[in-house]
Amino acid sequence: MKELIPSLLSGVVVGIIFKLIRLPIPAPPVLSGVIGIVGVWLGASLISLVLDKVQC
Repeated sequence: MKELIPSLLSGVVVGIIFKLIRLPIPAPPVLSGVIGIVGVWLGASLISLVLDKVQC
């Protein structure tokens, strides 16, 4: 939980810097792209949980 606020703030700063120097943002420009990234993270997290349970 401690990582969420600094991560969000650093992302906002990076977004501002990229816009100021007129570069495309280093992230998906639409919500569906962001949801896709969350899906990849969720899938990796779920399979890690499953594999940890199987190994016990």
